[in-house]
Amino acid sequence: MKGIRTIADLRDFMRHNKRPIYFVSVSPFNLMGMDEWVANFKYICYVDPFDGRHPNVFAPSKIPDFKPKSIEDITNHLLQHPEVIDYITRRGGRPAAVFLMFDEKTEEICKELGIEIWHPPAKLRHHCDNKIETVRIGNKAGVRSVPNTLGPARTYEELLTSARKAGIGADLVVQTAFGDSGQTTYYIGSEDDYNLHAAKIAAENEVKIMKRIKCRSATMEACTTTSGTLVGPLMTEIVGNPELTHHKGGWAGNEIFADAFPQKVRAEARNMVQRLGNQLRKEGYRGYFDVDFLIDENNEVYLGELNPRISGASSLTNHAPFAYADAPLFLFHLMEFSDIAYDIDVEDLNDRWACNESIEPWLQVMIKQTEKLNEIVTHAPATGIYRMAADNSVSYDRFACQWEEIESEEEAFFLCLAGPGDSLYLGAYFGVLLMRGRAMNDEAELNERTRNWVGGIKRIYASKPLTEIQGDEATEPVR
Repeated sequence: MKGIRTIADLRDFMRHNKRPIYFVSVSPFNLMGMDEWVANFKYICYVDPFDGRHPNVFAPSKIPDFKPKSIEDITNHLLQHPEVIDYITRRGGRPAAVFLMFDEKTEEICKELGIEIWHPPAKLRHHCDNKIETVRIGNKAGVRSVPNTLGPARTYEELLTSARKAGIGADLVVQTAFGDSGQTTYYIGSEDDYNLHAAKIAAENEVKIMKRIKCRSATMEACTTTSGTLVGPLMTEIVGNPELTHHKGGWAGNEIFADAFPQKVRAEARNMVQRLGNQLRKEGYRGYFDVDFLIDENNEVYLGELNPRISGASSLTNHAPFAYADAPLFLFHLMEFSDIAYDIDVEDLNDRWACNESIEPWLQVMIKQTEKLNEIVTHAPATGIYRMAADNSVSYDRFACQWEEIESEEEAFFLCLAGPGDSLYLGAYFGVLLMRGRAMNDEAELNERTRNWVGGIKRIYASKPLTEIQGDEATEPVR
């Protein structure tokens, strides 16, 4: 093939791909289904939700003493695992890898193994992931953030002084540069609020101090290429729902449906993302990225966060109707980093993907442990498709590798992330529930159907206190 000019060219190129491409991460979740579009695409995972039944998922045996502190730790652990090295070596070819998270150590390991990383450098990703830097990148691109000021807030008085100078009042939101927004976003309306988080806020040389607004959260994924920035659909974010997460601002899933936001809001968000993508290109970044928005009561759209990577919303983006009509957004990321020349009509694709016909209602919720426990899972629901009966009870129906196999709103796909033997603690993931339809009502609360599904899945789980498990092990006869 001389180059990629059309969607047909792209699909043909990916289906005849000879180069081994690996997604190395905790689980296959973020890029589920990509192996159906790209030949020789494999998942190397720490957790195998499919218990060995998925033909393209490889999970090495667990090493008992390994205790990861981050996703980067898991990525590096996998790449250094003897079984993974053997798996990649046996498959041969010139391996390429994509990740959810990686760091400079990952780059060193991949260089030693002869694996090409198909992402911008870790240092650049880290720079763009900085919430403070996001404001500056947005300003360069002409993309506005919620009224804010940047600077230190070592005391409550210093915080108020900065806020007053910026004219943003005293009801504030403070964010530190890095970290999960649910854990590094602080709502400060009084000195007592500040004192609750003083140690973390005062430790930073610079924080983002924002005016607090009443808003909805939304997200949009995109891919910046030499032909321009391709933009996916605008999705509602599920944030802070107590049934799913114990963090007030914690992300807990997404839903996508055509009427979530007025056409004007969707158009403005698309325009903002395209401008951000073009600015990122100037900063040296290329490929896939995600943008979070805050949309206030007057439908004013503000830049929230920039995630220079695949995200938790990638699964919905890459399974939207436009993906089947044309190609998943992530294929354009792979195209950007492959060796082939391309010149695609980005404007035509963006116009087509913006149509309501390219959007149908789907949702995903991340089910976490929301109570303080110290237990071990003894029984877990298998990955697959479940059905809900008239009495709202949930039961396993059939095995499936892909959630598009759901046939109605009475079915759901559950991706199990916590299996027997796994720890169950505050914040631990049970898994991901994917369904057709809506997750929330107009007040951004989980609707009754979603709550019933979440409760039904949780009731299938069984666990024992860690002390009880240890006691059982202690009394087990030696064989």
